[in-house]
Formats: sequence, structure tokens, C-alpha cells
Amino acid sequence: MLDNILTNKVTVGLAETIVDNISEEVNNNINMGVIEKFLQELPEKALQIGIRVVFAAIFFLIGVQVIKLIRKILKKSLHHANADKGVIQFLDSFVKASLYVILVFVIANSFGLDATSVVAVLGSAGVAIGLAIQGSLSNFAGGVIILLVKPFRVGDYIIEDNKKNEGVVSAIELFYTKLITADEKVIVLPNGTLANTSITNVTATYKRRLDIHVGISYSADLRKAKKVMEELIQNDEAVLKDQEMLVVVEELGNSAVVLSAKIWVKNEDYFAAKWRLNETVKLRFDEVGIEIPYDQLDVHIRKE
Repeated sequence: MLDNILTNKVTVGLAETIVDNISEEVNNNINMGVIEKFLQELPEKALQIGIRVVFAAIFFLIGVQVIKLIRKILKKSLHHANADKGVIQFLDSFVKASLYVILVFVIANSFGLDATSVVAVLGSAGVAIGLAIQGSLSNFAGGVIILLVKPFRVGDYIIEDNKKNEGVVSAIELFYTKLITADEKVIVLPNGTLANTSITNVTATYKRRLDIHVGISYSADLRKAKKVMEELIQNDEAVLKDQEMLVVVEELGNSAVVLSAKIWVKNEDYFAAKWRLNETVKLRFDEVGIEIPYDQLDVHIRKE
């Protein structure tokens, strides 16, 4: 009886060992088969992916050229329609961004990415995306408002009253407006900021008033100083002679009598005329003996 039990246990153990060995061998064969199959198919798959990448690159380059052609046709059509330069720049930026997005989606679709699924995911994540790009959306809306209301155009000289950025408008693009300063610096301002702040358009008309301020000593001949300034502005080539010209006492300051010449010049002559007249007034006053004083402080000492 004991021998039978021992024999059965040995038989069972042997059977389990055989089964384990068979399972291990089968698993090894399966794993080796999968690896061998993967290695065999790898060159073909790499070739297919490489071909797709090459075709995608070629398609992208062709797409870039097509986008450039579409933009060129659009701008030419808008020019023929006498559209505002800012409108042309804005629409060009919008079309460019839209076409590049479409091109990327088409290329991604060729790699098996389902555009419908992407759109569905973007739609479900719309709130989060909206919060993330709310600044860009605000700038886009600001650009549309600028083009519709037209507080300024390309070529206008504007002053943004919030932070006093100023310059000539060189471009109104999808999200930003570019200004060029008098010293050729480029200022990039968000359209949303420009649409929500006050703006001074200096060149809304063809002319601009120029005020030349100069202080003279209280002991100087006031009438003589006014006469000298009147002669200088009447002889300056940039001053519009058909517009009002005034020389007035602007202020009785602490250390000087402030005279002010109020004249009109063309927008393009403003800075040159201002700098020239400031220099001319100083030189002429020196010639005729009219003193331009420093700031002065009189100190009185009282003895008790």
C-alpha cells in the first residue's frame, strides 16, 4: 500500500515536471517566433515608414508653395479692390495660419491619425483650451475691432496712452500690431490691448501743431523776445503760413517767463521743425542778448 502511494506521488511529480518543461519550451518557441517575425518584418516596416516620411516631407514642401501662391493671389486681389493695407495684412495672417493648420492635419491623417477623433477631443477639451488661449482670442478679436472701427491705419503715427508706446504703424497682423519708433526700434503691441485702451492718432489729419517753449529771464526785454520768435517762425520753411501762428506768454514760472510759439506743420515735418527751431531760438537769443536762465532759488535770511 505504501509502495503504491509513493509510486503515485513520483508519477504525479514527474508529470508536473514534464508539463512545466513543455510549457516553458512552448513559451520560448512562441517568444522566439514573435521576435523572429518582428525582426523579419522590421526592414519592410521601416521602409514603409521611411517612404511615408519622405512623401510627407514632399507634400509639406508642395503645400508651403501652394499656401504662398494662395496668399499672393489673395493680396493681389485685395490690392486691386483698394483694400486698406491693415486689412490686407490681417487677412493674410489669418489665411496663412488657417492653411498651415489644414496642411498639418492632412499630413497627420496620412500617418493614420484620425482628424475626426482629434476634433472630437479638442471639442471636449474646449473649455480648457479656451482658458489657455483666451489671450490669443482676445488679441484676435481686438484685431477685428481695429479693422472694423479703424482708429488707425498702417502708416499712422499713434501713441498708446496706457504705457506711452508710440511710433508709426508698420503692420496690423493676426494677434499683434507693430510700431516703428523714430529711432527705428520695433514695438510689438497685442491687438487686445490696443482695442481696450485709449489711443492718440497723431496723424489723423495732414497737419500737426508744434509748440516751441522757451524761458527768458524776468529782466529780459519781453517784447523784443516775442518779436525775435515771431520772425524765426515766419521765416522757417516748414511752418504752414496759411495757418494761425502765435507767440504767447505761456507761464510766469519760478525762474523764467515762459514764451510759447504755437505753429502748424505737416506731419512729416514735425520732428525736423521742432529740433531746428529749438536750436535756432537758442542761437538767436544768444546773439541779441536775451538770457535763458537756469532754475533759480532765492533764499532770504531774516535776523531777529
